[in-house]
Amino acid sequence: MTTVSPAIVVEVNGPTAILRFANPQQRNPLSVATLKQLQTALKELTDRRALECFIFTGMADVFASGADIRELTNLDRAAAQEFSSFGQEVFRAIAEAPQLTIAAINGFCMGGALDLALACDIRIASSNATFAHPGARLGIITGWGGTQRLLRTIGRTAALDMLLTARRISAAEALRCGLVSRLADDPVDASFAIFQETRHS
Repeated sequence: MTTVSPAIVVEVNGPTAILRFANPQQRNPLSVATLKQLQTALKELTDRRALECFIFTGMADVFASGADIRELTNLDRAAAQEFSSFGQEVFRAIAEAPQLTIAAINGFCMGGALDLALACDIRIASSNATFAHPGARLGIITGWGGTQRLLRTIGRTAALDMLLTARRISAAEALRCGLVSRLADDPVDASFAIFQETRHS
């Protein structure tokens, strides 16, 4: 079964659901509208007991590009706090989902998209994937839990390096520092394989 919304395609196949960000022309931004669609999909899918695994991925060469900068520039202080809290709520739903959650990172994974991937149980990347927290270049900092989850995942030194320099790291470096657990030509296929491994372990 496949469900399509403007920014997300949900494909349910047996015990797995793929949530695919589907706006590659704009680099799959995690806009307010996209986050709302994601929240709605998560609420519906999490309650389905037959589902055991959620796989998050993108299209073309983009996983997702984080918050929509055009939206951020129009936020006042109160609206920015509300936007941050909303993103944290959505990603908390991923982190606390009873299903296994896997980020199948097929390309660029930037800012808030990296926060989303960090909320997942497992992260698999293609060899051309690229990661960054670019907020330091923009005079902002991620507000969706990434500062805490990144530190817990790769350690204080590596996390500060990413957050303070805003530099991009390759898939190979992400593997070395523990940001992802493995590389695969097709991270979605690899995610299915990992799910099957967990079922039989």
